[in-house]
Amino acid sequence: MKIKLFLTAVLCLLSLAVHAQRGARIAYIDMDVILSKNKEFRTANQLLDEKITQWKKEVELKKIQLKRLEDQFAVEKILLTPELISDREMEIKDFASEIVSLQEKIFGPNGDMMIQKNQLLKPVQDQVLSIVQDIAKERKYDFVFDRSSDIIMLYSAKNYDISDLVLRRVQAQERIKERKEKINSANKVIDRVSN
Repeated sequence: MKIKLFLTAVLCLLSLAVHAQRGARIAYIDMDVILSKNKEFRTANQLLDEKITQWKKEVELKKIQLKRLEDQFAVEKILLTPELISDREMEIKDFASEIVSLQEKIFGPNGDMMIQKNQLLKPVQDQVLSIVQDIAKERKYDFVFDRSSDIIMLYSAKNYDISDLVLRRVQAQERIKERKEKINSANKVIDRVSN
């Protein structure tokens, strides 16, 4: 009885030692590469860039208006009374504050740009993250790092890079989605013709 207990304990310890020697399985991806080759991400990024350009034009227009007010005030200042000078200075100062508030509202950490970016880009990033998690489970990786983020990776062997695998799966999902859209549009055409 004691021998069986002893052998069982030894086998358990050996199995733990073998499992511990396996080491951590690590992989990495380059999110920038994956997203740059993703059609939905490029479209969303292009929409965001267009919106940012529009916002920048809006802010620049306000700055031009402010410059005109300042120039006009500089020319008229010698003709104005001290009370009018004070009023105009206050008006210019208020307008400058409006511009700063507008910039903060648009480009601040919780501004319109960040909200728009999250709305447009987050679904694509979530899709990639889901695929990475699936691959990590399938291949039994303990850790998957993003090479393009703030984590510093000084060296990595190419055989641990699963970016291409993630990219192929993302592109496969895109093709399936496109086929479904084509089938749906073809079915709509058939329904119109048959009616």
